[in-house]
Amino acid sequence: MNVPDSVAAPSPFLHPSEASKRLLPWLVAVAFFMESLDTTILNTAVPAISSALKVAPLSMKAVLASYTLSLAVFIPISGWMADRFGTRRVFASAIGLFTLGSFLCGISTDIHVLVACRVLQGCGGAMMVPVGRLTLVRTFAKSDLLRTMSFVAIPALVAPMLGPIAGGLIVGYLHWRFIFFLNLPIGLAGLLMVYLHLPDYREKNIHPLDIVGLILFGAGVALLSYVLEIFGEHALSSREISGLLVLSLVLLAGYGLHAKSPAYPLLELSLFRIRTFRASVSGSFFTRLGIGGVPFLLPLLYQVGLGFTPIQSGLLIMPQAVAAMSMKLVMPRLLSFFGYRGVLISNTVILGFLLLLFATIGVHTPVWVIVLQAFSYGAFTSLQYTSMNTLVYADITEEETSNASSIASTMQQMSISFGVAAAGLATAFFIPDSVRSNPAGMIHGIHEAFLVLGGLTIASTIVFRSLKRGDGDAVNQQKILHPGG
Repeated sequence: MNVPDSVAAPSPFLHPSEASKRLLPWLVAVAFFMESLDTTILNTAVPAISSALKVAPLSMKAVLASYTLSLAVFIPISGWMADRFGTRRVFASAIGLFTLGSFLCGISTDIHVLVACRVLQGCGGAMMVPVGRLTLVRTFAKSDLLRTMSFVAIPALVAPMLGPIAGGLIVGYLHWRFIFFLNLPIGLAGLLMVYLHLPDYREKNIHPLDIVGLILFGAGVALLSYVLEIFGEHALSSREISGLLVLSLVLLAGYGLHAKSPAYPLLELSLFRIRTFRASVSGSFFTRLGIGGVPFLLPLLYQVGLGFTPIQSGLLIMPQAVAAMSMKLVMPRLLSFFGYRGVLISNTVILGFLLLLFATIGVHTPVWVIVLQAFSYGAFTSLQYTSMNTLVYADITEEETSNASSIASTMQQMSISFGVAAAGLATAFFIPDSVRSNPAGMIHGIHEAFLVLGGLTIASTIVFRSLKRGDGDAVNQQKILHPGG
């Protein structure tokens, strides 16, 4: 079944022209790039910002965590907002909020103000990803969705690789405030593109917002994210952290019970009864627990363990971006030949073994071997992310797209945060305080962490075993065009 090019409510921007349809993936990709880059480019500037604001570097973790918390809380209402106010207005507001928040962050002179502005940024970022994805799903037929999603997924892979290099160059040659000001011209150009080309989809009959569900789920996810951010620090006692963890789980369990009562819950958990949706969302979550910490571990290995500079470290990660862009050319054929089940099971195992190979990188490893491993990892990561992201919509009806997009984006954001936390915990477990400044001890600890994460990734293949042959054909262009292939 193809996704229709319209929804029920009339709108002057309901039927995009062919020119707008060609530009729409670029517009959404730029928004994704801006949001993804912001989450990584700031890490490089933490020492410079903490020095400028006269706070301890550890205090800067609140600046990083506040953005993640804001995303986790506001993503679940993005689908309802798009249905209620229209994709065009919500997407434009998201870019506007993100751009305004970036400007305010850039002129902040106090860490508390900076944290508040990061929350504002997160409000915009929370709407950009799911509403942009929702607009694509409603604009393009399912047979075209794989090609479109593979294009839009590239910025999310490229931005984390460019972030460390861009951050180092900006801090070294300009000023840390330009990290935030960089978003201003991109945001303004995005607003103009939205005005000219973004279609306006909305629903005719809007159900009421689940306020109780928002409080339970939002508070539970925010609290759980906060606990993971501070886990391993000494700011709170183990008893206090355990209490917060239990409270967050109680809130999330409370939402699970509450979601069975209202006619229109915040997140429609009944969608998990659909096999392809359940496998793609849960598989994405567990897979990212293993591979989500790689952007954190590799710079640590290269810089602290092997002694590379930040720019050299970034250049060693760059082949991942080249591979990610190259993979999109062969991705439809791979999915057509092997099917979603075959690709996701085999590809997840390959990713796990690539993580195990990262544990072999040492001081005597030739640079060409590191580059080859990075290229291979980038290619298979690109295939994994795009396959999981498109499979979400394989058996989703038009009426369910908003909820499906919100759930997928929420779980993805949670898994990214949890993946970094898992990598940090694994590394801290294998690196005692006595060897943290010892490169050899650091290399050994990171190697052990890669072994753990590689094993976790391989184990996550069990989720995709529930898929059946033929699942995902609706979003595979090759299968649509050649049913017997």
